Order: sequence, then structure tokens, then C-alpha cells
Amino acid sequence: MNKYELVYIIAPDVDEEGRKALRERVNDLIVRDGGEVIKVEDWGKRRLAYDIKKESEGFYVLFYVTCEPACVAEVDRVMKITDEILKHMIVRSDEKGAANE
Repeated sequence: MNKYELVYIIAPDVDEEGRKALRERVNDLIVRDGGEVIKVEDWGKRRLAYDIKKESEGFYVLFYVTCEPACVAEVDRVMKITDEILKHMIVRSDEKGAANE
């Protein structure tokens, strides 16, 4: 299994209950596909560098996970079709730091 970092931005008009439900949905999706959520960081509401879908602010959430590439593909697919998510990015974490190379 590989380590990944998943960050996504939730639309600012989504209430706290909706944001919590969305975090649980992503968590359940990862666990259901055999992955493990290591840590979740809620960064709160922040101003965006540029407007996304006519929004200038959004709620940032960061997941640290371990899972298989098929799980990542499914999470990516679901996030693309979820209206409350303005933008998302999934990157593979490198075990070795750049300074070790």
C-alpha cells in the first residue's frame, strides 16, 4: 500500500453538519476500499488564490491515508462528481525526503 495526501476544498455555503458528513463520506470510502486514514486536518475557511466555480473562499480539509491505487481512483471519481467540493488533489507521499537522495 502507498501513502497519499488528499486535500479538498468545500464550498463556503456548506454548513458544519454538511462538512462533517462529507468528511465521514470520504473516510468511509477509503476504509471500504481497504485503505486506512492516518490523520485528518481541518484547516477551516480560507480565502482562495483565485475564484473557483465563482467562489472566493472555501473550507480546506487534508487527509493522510494509506491505500491501493484503485482506492485512489475511486476517491478521485467520487470527488469529481460531488457538487460541494470545489477542487481536490491527491498526491503520493514520498517515504524518503528530498534531502536523503
